[in-house]
Amino acid sequence: MTMRPLQQLVRPNIWALHPYSSARDEYSGHEASVFLDANENPYNSPYNRYPDPLQKELKAQLAEIKGVKAGQIFLGNGSDEAIDLVYRVFCEPRQDNVVAIAPTYGMYKVCADINDVAYRSVLLDKDFKLNADKLLAAVDEHTKLIFLCTPNNPSGNCLDRNEVIRVIENFSGLVVVDEAYSDFSAQKPFREELKRYPNIIVLNTFSKAWGCAAIRLGMAFAREEIIALFNKVKYPYNVNLLTQTQAVEMLKRRYDVERWVNQLLRERSQVMVAFAELDICEKVYPTDANFFLAKVHGANDIYDYLVQKGIIVRNRSKVELCGDCLRITVGTPQENDRLLAVLRTYKKEER
Repeated sequence: MTMRPLQQLVRPNIWALHPYSSARDEYSGHEASVFLDANENPYNSPYNRYPDPLQKELKAQLAEIKGVKAGQIFLGNGSDEAIDLVYRVFCEPRQDNVVAIAPTYGMYKVCADINDVAYRSVLLDKDFKLNADKLLAAVDEHTKLIFLCTPNNPSGNCLDRNEVIRVIENFSGLVVVDEAYSDFSAQKPFREELKRYPNIIVLNTFSKAWGCAAIRLGMAFAREEIIALFNKVKYPYNVNLLTQTQAVEMLKRRYDVERWVNQLLRERSQVMVAFAELDICEKVYPTDANFFLAKVHGANDIYDYLVQKGIIVRNRSKVELCGDCLRITVGTPQENDRLLAVLRTYKKEER
């Protein structure tokens, strides 16, 4: 199926929007040393100056690492900013709708509710597998977006690539592929398919593999025309100087990141095997992320027991298809050993 022309997908007021022109945009392309244009305090350099609104240095370096063009990158205050932007750019409140899998990352629905956009969730099967036909059956003429998280959260598994491609090829709107956990997966990232599939927006983050959740930096990769729309709508200085500087420094440490990822993958395998042997465990689900989902006997009581011991995991029991399930993030060897040791002391009479 052919993608609808971009203008038909974008909200008319956004297509016609004249974005705010920041002082730093207006002199672009010229060298300058005296800045008297933005009403800044001339003292306390470099924090007195507004940051680069388009993060050019960071994007240039990131483009080489991610294998995309700088113009295909949007950077935001966490991936949540990019998620919110796709609603604000493409979805007309009380008119359009989006379709997403369930269970999945909760911010897709939160942003839909905030933007007053109908949210249609389609259950995965009992093993958290995607059925493209079932998902596409929920689409109508007012569906602008489909959200697919792969590896998925909270299940941890990669969605079947062929099923994802079937969704992309048979939907005339935009497919948001959230690859927050892709660095822990062997599956080829969809950001490398931007030329082949012009209707995808691929999300990624510095929070997971890069170990930078505190700096709040999310990435979106898409064709240049879509990125231009994001830049048109975003707040002018959405990524601060401290975040940009720390991200540039982290890009110099990508071999450390590779080492961290490899260590976490080794730990993941060992912890999952050990967890499956616990008396409390009914099932450990396959995962391609830095966490795993486990079905246990009495998740609420076990969660409370762990909290009493100073160990925090995520109780997902109230999420679709996740009854009595705990989501366990893979930590350091010491943290993982502590978790397993405490769970081995959990007695049946304490349930």
